[in-house]
Amino acid sequence: MPQSPATSLPSPKERRRLREAKSLSQAALAAKLGVSRETVRSWERGRTHPRGRTHEAYAEFLTAVAEEQTGKAAPEKAAPKETAPAPKATPGASPARRNPRTQPAEAARSTTRPEPPAKRAAGPQTPTAVAAAPAAVTGHPHRGPAPARRADLTPAQAFDALCEDTAPALVRQTYLLTGRRTLAQEAVERAFQQAWHRWPEVAVDRDPAGWVRAAAHEYAMSPWHRFRPRLHFPDAPPAEPADRVLFGVLLSLSPAQRRALLLYDGLGLDLPDTAAETEASTPTTANRLLYAREVIAERLPDLADPETLHRRLGELAATEKLRSPKPERVRITGERRARLWTRAAIALTTLIVGATALTLRTAPTRYEPPQSPGKAISGVPARMGPGPLTYQDTKLREKLRAELTTGRHRLAPQPK
Repeated sequence: MPQSPATSLPSPKERRRLREAKSLSQAALAAKLGVSRETVRSWERGRTHPRGRTHEAYAEFLTAVAEEQTGKAAPEKAAPKETAPAPKATPGASPARRNPRTQPAEAARSTTRPEPPAKRAAGPQTPTAVAAAPAAVTGHPHRGPAPARRADLTPAQAFDALCEDTAPALVRQTYLLTGRRTLAQEAVERAFQQAWHRWPEVAVDRDPAGWVRAAAHEYAMSPWHRFRPRLHFPDAPPAEPADRVLFGVLLSLSPAQRRALLLYDGLGLDLPDTAAETEASTPTTANRLLYAREVIAERLPDLADPETLHRRLGELAATEKLRSPKPERVRITGERRARLWTRAAIALTTLIVGATALTLRTAPTRYEPPQSPGKAISGVPARMGPGPLTYQDTKLREKLRAELTTGRHRLAPQPK
C-alpha cells in the first residue's frame, strides 16, 4: 500500500535540521523548490505537507542531505583525528554534549548551523531504542547505545517500551519546566496519548522520545492553563532550602528561557536541536540560554559553571516523587478520548445537517418584495372634523329620537 506524502517525509523537526545542516535559509530552499517562504515554514512546523511534484522534490532534497551526513559521519567514526584527551564525564552528563560555555556565544555570532555530531547522523531511532534517550535531568547517567530493532514487537509493545523508558524522566523535566506536579503528570500523559493516536508517524520518527517530549512541553506551556481555577495557587516548594532557592530562580525566568535552559543544560541537547525543538532560531535560543545563565549566576554564584548547573538540575528533579503514567492506561484512555471526540464530531455534524434541512424546509420558496412605505399626496385637503348635517342626516336623527329606546318591542322583530 503506498504511503501518503505526509508519512514518507521525516518529522518537521528533522526537516528543519537537515535544511540547516545544508546551510540553507527558508527563503533559499523555497526559491529552489519554487514555493514561498511561508510554505517552507509551514512544512517545518508540521502544519502542512507538500504534494505532487513539490513533495517529490522536497523528499529528494531531504534524502540527499541525510545520505550526505551519513557518509560524512562514517569516515569520521572509522578514522578519528588525534585530539587532546577529553575531560572526565560527570555522572549525570550526556556524553555527546559539546562545551556549553562557548557554544551559545559562537552560535549567536554565526549565521549558519554548526555541523551536527556523528550520533545525530547515525540514523533514525527505532521505537525499541528509546532506552538510550538522555536521562540527565533525572540524575541518572546515560544508559549507553540503543538496542537494535526487534521485529517481533507489536505496536502496543513498542509503545509500552517507549512509555516505560521515557515517562519517569519526562515527568521530572516537565515539573522543572512548569513548577506544578499535577500539570506535569497531566502533560506527559496527554503527550503519550497523542503519540499513541499518531503512532505510525511516531514509530518511524528519528527521535520518538523527542517527539513525545516536545508534545508534553507544548501542552504544559499552553497559555490556556491560566484559566483553570485549581492552577491559580502555587504548589508546595521543595523541602531543602538550597533546592527551594534554585527552584525559585528557575520559575523567575520566562517559559522560553526556562525551556531552553532545561533542554541544553539539563537534558544535554546541542544548540541546533534545542532551537529546532523550541521552534526558534539558533541565535535567539543562544541569547535565551545566555540570559538564563546570567540570572542564575547572579543569584546563585555557585552554579555559574554549566557542569555544576547540569548536576544540580538533575538532583533537583530527582528529589521529587512524581507519578509516571502507565502505558496500558494511557492507551485505553487515549482510545476512549478519541472515540468520545469522534462521537461528538458526528453529533455536531448531524445537528448542523438537521438545522440546514429544517431551514430549507421552512424557508420561503419565492421572493416576496417588501411593501413600499406610503407617500404623502399633495393637493387634497385633509379632513378637519365633522361638518354640518345633510338633509338625510337630519331626518334620521329626528326619527331615532321619536322612537322608544326601552321595552320588549325593541327585541321583537316588526314586519314591514
